[in-house]
Amino acid sequence: MINFLFRLLARLPLSWLHALGCLLGWLVLVVAPSYRRQLRANLELAGLGGRSAMLRAAAESGKSVLELPYVWFRPKPDVFARTTVTGWDDVEAARARGRGILFLTPHLGCFEITAQYFANNAHNPSPLTVLYRPPRKAYLEPVVGG
Repeated sequence: MINFLFRLLARLPLSWLHALGCLLGWLVLVVAPSYRRQLRANLELAGLGGRSAMLRAAAESGKSVLELPYVWFRPKPDVFARTTVTGWDDVEAARARGRGILFLTPHLGCFEITAQYFANNAHNPSPLTVLYRPPRKAYLEPVVGG
């Protein structure tokens, strides 16, 4: 079921997913007191207190959640067309010297694109290992774990 939902969401334009994601983020902020408390605490630690910062952070979190179906299930050319890559020549130079590459990426969004981009753009295919923590929600495993 979740796989079907993600595939359906992936058909929407990214701008629509971002708009829906903002709404989702705000909704979670309203209905989940533990999320709201944790977000407030994290923003205060970063010196970014206030309602405006909470609303922006919740909206961005919702947007990143709804970007995942787009990144995971859209055709790769669609995803890469919206991706800015810098330093790829460094990747190819390291590979040409027979060196391994360690990509350090955030836990959402970027690492999915990095692995996909590498797999689709490396001139000479090579092994790629991606480490991840299985999701806490078991119903997400078929989507996340492949």
